[in-house]
Amino acid sequence: MPVNLNYFVWFYVFVYMSNAVYATFIPLYFQHVGFAPSQIGTLLGLGPLIAILAQPVWGTVGDSAKTKNSILMLLLAGSGISALLYPLSSQFAYLMVIISVFTFFQASIFAISDAITLEAIDRRGKGNYSLIRLGGTLGFAVMSIGFGLIAQKRIDLLFWVYAFILLVSLLLVLRFPTIEGHQSKSRKVQLSVLFRNRKLMIYFAANFVFQITLGYYYAFFPLYFKEMGGDSTWLGWSMVISSLSEIPFLLLSQKIFKRIKIPHILLGAGAAAALRWYLFSAIHNPYWILPVQALHGLIFIVLSVTMATIINKEVPSELKASGQTFNGLLSLGVARIIGSIAGGAASEAFGMRNVFYYNFIAALVCIVIFSAVFWQTRGQKVLAHNQSG
Repeated sequence: MPVNLNYFVWFYVFVYMSNAVYATFIPLYFQHVGFAPSQIGTLLGLGPLIAILAQPVWGTVGDSAKTKNSILMLLLAGSGISALLYPLSSQFAYLMVIISVFTFFQASIFAISDAITLEAIDRRGKGNYSLIRLGGTLGFAVMSIGFGLIAQKRIDLLFWVYAFILLVSLLLVLRFPTIEGHQSKSRKVQLSVLFRNRKLMIYFAANFVFQITLGYYYAFFPLYFKEMGGDSTWLGWSMVISSLSEIPFLLLSQKIFKRIKIPHILLGAGAAAALRWYLFSAIHNPYWILPVQALHGLIFIVLSVTMATIINKEVPSELKASGQTFNGLLSLGVARIIGSIAGGAASEAFGMRNVFYYNFIAALVCIVIFSAVFWQTRGQKVLAHNQSG
């Protein structure tokens, strides 16, 4: 069956619409039902904890299944159905259970989607992942505005809207070409292959540290913005700005990858993060936060596309799903736990403004450390090359 990439574009539009609805507004929903910042941090941190357990499971299942498509559809269905269970009760213990079930399915959707998409592009022989991912950026932007207006009066509709969007996403997956799980064949490749790739591990580590600061942002920026005096409508517009800011990188990524080395790209994203968190800590007017959101296009999407592309290039076919889910485990799991739980406690102790300043310091320190690591690695390569010559 010919590979029609248009279905992938529309899939990314809708699946990132769902992300705009859930990730942006779930903290406000928890606040709406009466939880304190530490409780919200615990709830939002529990999801990533489950993601740590779920990511390797779905990565292994995806690589071993007859088709990765069937696993993606299962994840979409499980995530959509479990989301509808949220509004049945506002008890803290109940929501801890539901968010665990929900995250078990939801956490690996993007990693498995990327694995399928990148393999479909490879099969077609041409295609640009960044342009397909651009569909997700546009979908996120549109839904941030749309649901921001709805959330002003009916934030409880969050879960029904989310489930409907995932239903559309599932129907689009039915139009994908079949992407098999390569481990289902006779040749088996152990996961330890990933950990023996030193260059890949360094990239994972750098991305992980910057994702910790993003983890705090995703958990507490909506609350911080409202604390400063912004409302849900303007919060939606802030997310539109952050989403649309991704477009230049997505359009130019192929040229950027050809001209700029991966370590420099990752460190550039870290520098943009440091600047953003500093400005967040220094600005007091919520509307001046809006232009600062444009820095998002130099951080999240750069880290996401760069890591997805590198994993697809560096990892054997038999482990492509596992490679993507391992990255998800770190960035959507461990990093989000640290950002949510530790960030929630720190917010109550020091205030959200100060925690954003601490994120600025953390990003600066990490830039220095990883610059030294990358420089040392480069020096070792040059020395080895000279010795072999």
